[in-house]
Amino acid sequence: MSLVRRAGPEDAAEVLRLRQVMLDSVRPDDPPGTTAWHTASLPLLRARLADSGDFAAFVVDHPERSGGPGGPGALAALAVGSVEYRIGRADNPGGRVGHVFSVATDPDARRRGYARACVTELLAWLRASGASHVDLNASAEAEPLYASLGFVRKPDPAMRLRF
Repeated sequence: MSLVRRAGPEDAAEVLRLRQVMLDSVRPDDPPGTTAWHTASLPLLRARLADSGDFAAFVVDHPERSGGPGGPGALAALAVGSVEYRIGRADNPGGRVGHVFSVATDPDARRRGYARACVTELLAWLRASGASHVDLNASAEAEPLYASLGFVRKPDPAMRLRF
């Protein structure tokens, strides 16, 4: 039996908590633990986790902090991703592209293979969803994990406009 399961709406608060763990580690210029945005994001995330369409989160429950009668327990790790459609091209005629983001492990649950297990399940879901390839942004700390799963660096002319 796998430790990994697909997250549901009841996991939304914990998914946000672990996303914050990831953000705190990769965005050192942000004030640590800035969580005011969680209030606005929580209902949207719950709705996305309830929809089985193009968005999924795979999680491992924290072995030392399980849920009780009051609800779900803490999560040890997560990997979140989505599939989006882009107009096809020669190497992707179907136009489906996978994205991996918000891979995080609770600090007291690291070095147990939980993130790898979550990412592996997410990649299987992305493949089954028709994605021809998967993109992600890797921190220097996480790059060895992704490289061991077959990811390679690519020249990226990405640009961004903020509104």
